Amino acid sequence: MTDQKQHRTEISRLGEFGLIKVLTNRFKNINASTIKAVGDDAAVIDTGNKYTLVTTDLMAEGIHFDLMYCPLKHLGYKSVVVNLSDIYAMNGIPRQVTVSLAISSKFSVEALEELYEGVRLACEQYNVDLVGGDTSSSVKGLFISVTAIGEVDKDKVTYRSTAREGDLLCVSGDLGGAYLGLQLLEREKRIFLENPQVQPDLENQQYLIGRQLKPEARKDIVELLAEKGILPTSMIDVSDGLSSDLLHICTQSNVGCRLYEADIPISQEGNEQALKFNLDPTACALSGGEDYELLFTIKKEDRKKLENEWDFSVIGDIVKNEMGVKLLSKGGKLHDVTAQGWDALRKVSEL
Repeated sequence: MTDQKQHRTEISRLGEFGLIKVLTNRFKNINASTIKAVGDDAAVIDTGNKYTLVTTDLMAEGIHFDLMYCPLKHLGYKSVVVNLSDIYAMNGIPRQVTVSLAISSKFSVEALEELYEGVRLACEQYNVDLVGGDTSSSVKGLFISVTAIGEVDKDKVTYRSTAREGDLLCVSGDLGGAYLGLQLLEREKRIFLENPQVQPDLENQQYLIGRQLKPEARKDIVELLAEKGILPTSMIDVSDGLSSDLLHICTQSNVGCRLYEADIPISQEGNEQALKFNLDPTACALSGGEDYELLFTIKKEDRKKLENEWDFSVIGDIVKNEMGVKLLSKGGKLHDVTAQGWDALRKVSEL
């Protein structure tokens, strides 16, 4: 008999989105009601007068959160918000969530009540209902899976794949703050592990810490665009970093982009803290992730409708696909934009 070794591909070689593509590429839609399946911020299902939007995120202890510095109430809040952000990224309105947990024996009922208090506060803040879920035992740690359900008018749904040459690239808020908040928390964790007597020194960086521990979904931006009569030509939420999420839009829309470094919004706190860490603030914005801002494109003629609005920035132009996705630096040089955003699957090899 010949010794035949089965070919093995390491998951780390593919990354999260490469893995999803491999696992789902043989699936074909069977039901006419399935308008959009895998490949966007949420699935789109035709349920009558409107489209129903469905999205799910799984958060695993040690991969997505560290309970040494992440309070359970904040974790419950964040686990809901990151899913609602996906619904808003489809230009929709979230209506319901389900929450499922796998729990190890280290958690008490009181601890889980604290977690669910965060869930309740998020539901209250964004006017969504908790309508179900599941619980199971876990051998080690905590796993949280949230599914968000929303709706959108059929003529208002916005995909990643519909940006067009000539559009303007916009982003809400500022970028890089969540990553820098994480660096602050990780630094204090290391110091504490070395000397538990040392008190945490977070340098009065409530803003950056809040960006990491208690992000907000940009419901207000979706409402603003509707109020101004602007339908984005494409949209995605910035969860994996500006560079990765911009490449999702460009790849799926078959377009290129000129991204202008000078226009990328970075808060004063973020800029100062990046320099203290000897980090490039622009690199933090490009690759940090977890900001949950909305990255979207609009028609050039719609820009004047937003002239007096401050909480968004025009950061680029959509160009022909053959021109590539390039960053124009403050020094006037063009650099390829590469997907270096945070990838949960990279951390598997670190455990």
